[in-house]
Amino acid sequence: MTKKENQLRINKIFSLLKNEYPETETALVHKSPFELLIATILSAQCTDARVNIVTEKLFVKLKTPEDFAKVDLAKLEKMIYSTGFYKHKAKNIIGCCTKLVEEHNSKVPIDFDALVELPGVGRKTASVVLGNAFNIPAVAVDTHVKRITNLLDIANTSDVVKIEFILKELLPKEDWANSTHWFIAHGRKICIARRPKCDECFLNEYCPSAN
Repeated sequence: MTKKENQLRINKIFSLLKNEYPETETALVHKSPFELLIATILSAQCTDARVNIVTEKLFVKLKTPEDFAKVDLAKLEKMIYSTGFYKHKAKNIIGCCTKLVEEHNSKVPIDFDALVELPGVGRKTASVVLGNAFNIPAVAVDTHVKRITNLLDIANTSDVVKIEFILKELLPKEDWANSTHWFIAHGRKICIARRPKCDECFLNEYCPSAN
């Protein structure tokens, strides 16, 4: 396959994904950029469904960055225990909220570099917040995105930063944030990690890994 033919194949894949999953948004329930930030930190190595169960009660008791910054560490650990890695997450959340209070007037910054300087916030979390809370073009690479872009031979690397920039180069900015949701939706519905439904997949003929 020539470079041009491969580019046409990839463009067709994006077109089909966009058509199949037109209504895309994060599954993390939130009412503000701050709530999305906390929920996304909690979502590391945890399902969105479990995070939503936890945050439904968490955000009733702790509403602001000040609340989280002042909460007792052991108390927060207990509140988020079921999301896994709760000790690490609780420490990061308190550190993150302390920095929001002290350096950002308790506001979530609308700046990628400022976001990734917050404890517990990496490139993926920053991109989720920018793309979903502020509608700023950003590509968040999670496990679904990494796995499926490699299966489709859109990327050929396990480096999530490289995958992020590959997608940014291939996609128009208006599709950056939505592309994350395309791959997540496809990974949950069709391209399931241990039991992919290749026979049902609308990308079958364009996928080198099919069957």
